[in-house]
Amino acid sequence: MDFTFLVVVAVVTIVGVARFASKLRVAAPLILVLVGLALSYLPFVPDFEVQPEWILAGVLPPLLYSAAVNVPLVDFRRNLKAISGLSVVLVVVSSVLIGLILSTILPDLSLAAGIALGAVVSPTDAVAATSIGKRLGMPSRLVSVLEGESLVNDASALVLLRSAIAATAGSVSLWGVLGDFAYAVTLAIAIGIVIGFITVRVRARLGDPVLTTVISFAVPFIAYLPAEHFNASGVLSVVVAGLYTGHQSAKYFTAQDRISERINWRTAQFLLENGVFLLMGLELEAIVSQVGQDDLGIWSSVGLGLLTAVTLIVVRIVFVGVLVWSLRRDEREALSHRPQLDEFSARLEEGEFESPRFARRKAAVTKSLARRTADLDFLEREGLGWRGGSVLAWAGMRGVVTIAAAQSLPLDTPYRAELVLIAFTVAIVTLLLQGGSLPLIIRLSRVGGTDEQAAQTELANLLSEVSSTGVAALDDPELRTEDGEPFDAAVIDRVRAGSLIRAESAAERTAAGVGPHEQYRQLRRRVLDAERDALLDARAAGSYSSEALAKAQRMLDLEESRLDNAA
Repeated sequence: MDFTFLVVVAVVTIVGVARFASKLRVAAPLILVLVGLALSYLPFVPDFEVQPEWILAGVLPPLLYSAAVNVPLVDFRRNLKAISGLSVVLVVVSSVLIGLILSTILPDLSLAAGIALGAVVSPTDAVAATSIGKRLGMPSRLVSVLEGESLVNDASALVLLRSAIAATAGSVSLWGVLGDFAYAVTLAIAIGIVIGFITVRVRARLGDPVLTTVISFAVPFIAYLPAEHFNASGVLSVVVAGLYTGHQSAKYFTAQDRISERINWRTAQFLLENGVFLLMGLELEAIVSQVGQDDLGIWSSVGLGLLTAVTLIVVRIVFVGVLVWSLRRDEREALSHRPQLDEFSARLEEGEFESPRFARRKAAVTKSLARRTADLDFLEREGLGWRGGSVLAWAGMRGVVTIAAAQSLPLDTPYRAELVLIAFTVAIVTLLLQGGSLPLIIRLSRVGGTDEQAAQTELANLLSEVSSTGVAALDDPELRTEDGEPFDAAVIDRVRAGSLIRAESAAERTAAGVGPHEQYRQLRRRVLDAERDALLDARAAGSYSSEALAKAQRMLDLEESRLDNAA
């Protein structure tokens, strides 16, 4: 069957399933696995066996980068203990335990090879979990922890997998594994920061959204390749570069750069994520056929896969229980220091510092105190309790990395085909069992997201603070145009009113009824619709050049997007 035709069918299938899944209120990855499995048994569909390097080096870097640039660095910092515990400690514990179990059951499987499979099945995939959670209003902190875990545990699992494979040849010791892990992580973080720093500065100087977006598509591989060349963790380097880029984008990129990049990356992420889940189902038939020719057999391999899946689920539940207990203890201890923090802040505000040196130091301390206070407010508002912990414990689905890493096991590994089928079984069971029941767990635990009214009030307060600072710039008596001329007073008043309208409109929506700013938005949208009709008439008549028509179209699109985002 023609490869191009298969790609077209795959894209159409992904779009159709995604649309169908939204109506069924089921995560698309779950359906795509089943659709792929069903298609694999059709006689005219060929066997699929994709090289794991294509996934690990071609699909995983852009997937992780697209997720990392959208993870706020402040959320990552605030949840660092939870993320590091789940993505590093839990991965190591799960890998070693799975290795012990499988090497005991399978006599020809060494402990190192068992740990290698443990590393394969340990990393979670947050795609299905977060898509379900966001739709059901899962608290933003849980979403941040799941996304952060899935970003980092891929790196820790792949580094552990590489070390375990080396250990199967007897070439490394335990201390060698630990040293390799530390080296891979440290160097990856350094490379990711350097690549992020350089590419952000280069893209900021391009001045063209198209060129900026093109470079952004290359950034994951620019971060991945040198890290892998020096035996560091390429995927962790990609994650660090993505986090850095996302954090600096508001400072260095234009609004059009960010809009263009966001839309293009969202499209690429959608195709890559869902394409791998479809591929997962398509590959299963060939794996099953290969195992059927070996001594262990299909059902024994599936049984071991079920045992592995149950073990991973139980270990995660126990680990998350301990983690939540530890986090709640840390939160109580941190909140107990709030009175001292408030007292110190008050004393700092009362102090007067005439020396510029001390004034600068006061500003730095005040900024640090404000961040610490905001962190405490975050703990009070979104503290991780047992209800959230139950959702976190159940959201341990496996996916892309497990499937790709399983196929990267050396060909001379004992029971290799069976180990790959075990990994597939774990991925499919966790996707269907945990992914299918996660909505029920969320409802039973009664965890809720941010109250809509409270979120709107918070937005109004933020916009008011931002607008007040912006408007204050208009009070500068030395304000001049680029030609050195003073600004017209009427223009200043017009800009002042335009700056304040966002905050006033957001504050207005916290009250009942349709206020003047909402009326303005609705009326302006009707005017835009009429203007668009006039533009289409002008294009049909051919009375204006295509350049003028295209520019007018972009201007209307930008204003329509602004009005829609303000709704």
